Order: sequence, then C-alpha cells, then structure tokens
Amino acid sequence: MKRLFVVGVALLALAGTAAAADLPSPQPYYKAPGFVPPPFSWSGFYLGVNGGGGFGTSTWDTAGSINTSGGLVGGTIGYNYQFNHFVIGAEGDIDWASISGTTTTLACPAGCKTGDSWLSTARGRIGYAADRFMPYITGGGAFGNINASSPFGSASATNAGWTVGAGLEFAFYGNWSAKAEYLYVSLGKFNCGIACGVAPDNVSFNTNLVRAGINYHF
Repeated sequence: MKRLFVVGVALLALAGTAAAADLPSPQPYYKAPGFVPPPFSWSGFYLGVNGGGGFGTSTWDTAGSINTSGGLVGGTIGYNYQFNHFVIGAEGDIDWASISGTTTTLACPAGCKTGDSWLSTARGRIGYAADRFMPYITGGGAFGNINASSPFGSASATNAGWTVGAGLEFAFYGNWSAKAEYLYVSLGKFNCGIACGVAPDNVSFNTNLVRAGINYHF
C-alpha cells in the first residue's frame, strides 16, 4: 500500500511537469516609445509686428549734441534658410517713430530740436538654431527722416545709413515666434542750410533701438 502511494505521488508530479511544459513561455515586456516632436525648422517666409524704444544723439554744428528718445512700432517681413544648426536670412521692417530731443544753447537759446517720424531697415541675419531657440547677429541698411527745427525755421531730409545689432528669437507655439533685439542705427547727417534759422548747419541722427516682435512663419 505504501509503495502504491509513492508511485501515485510520482505520477502526479510527472503529470504536473508535463502540463507546465505545454504552457506558453511569458513574453518580454516592451514599453511603448513616447512621442518626440520633430525639431523646429526656421526655413521659410515670415511676417510679424515689432515695437520698442530708441535713445541716442543728434549733433548740430552750431547747437552741439542733443539727446533723443522715444518709441516706435511697425511691421516686419523676412525669409530664413536653415542648414544643420545654422540659419541665414534677410529681414526688412518699417516703423512709425516718435524719437526726438531738444536743446538750448548760446547758439540756439530759443531751442533747437531734432526728430525722426519713421524708420526702416533692410538687414541680413545669421543665427544658430538650438531647436526652438535662435540667437542671431544682424546688419545692413537703415532709412529714415531727420527733422531739424528751431523757432526761426525747419528743414527735413530722408537719409540712408546703416545698422548693426543682435537678438534672440524663440518659437513658442506652432508657427509663432517671439524675438527681442538691439540695433544701433546711424542715418548720417544732412545740411539744413539757413532753413534751420540759425546758420548753415549739418544735423546728424544716431539711435539705439531696443525692441520686441512676434512673427508668424509660413
């Protein structure tokens, strides 16, 4: 009887081992990869708006140096081409401006004033794209008007000059980007003659622009 019991237990053990061998082996667990958005491309056309402020100096031969300051706002158009991390492009803008200053000196005791009512630039840009961040340097031509006046007369001229600067642009949502930049702008000078009411006079205009903008990329 004892032998029959031992034989029965052995047979049950063999049957369990055979059944376990027939079960499918467990499959390895693979975690589904997370979604990785593609890197942002800076290539293509864009349109935008910009605004900020300017501060600088205007120099008259007779009245000396005049400190100028004020604001500006306008529109931007541009094109970028990206290869690897580098971005090259061209950008243009035109802004309404109200940048001016006045001085009183012995040569102009009643007050001499210089102002600028519009400003435009046409620049090249070179940037380095760290995905959605792009620091850049920029430079090119600048265009605007120089208004010179005193209580005895006034004159104005549209001048072409130059600009250079740098900035940082960030693509924050979809095709939208925001930028902050600094530009130094020199519009040169013009001779306002006796129209300024003091004497034949050369008047210059230079300004530092600090502005921000929002662009939409197509």
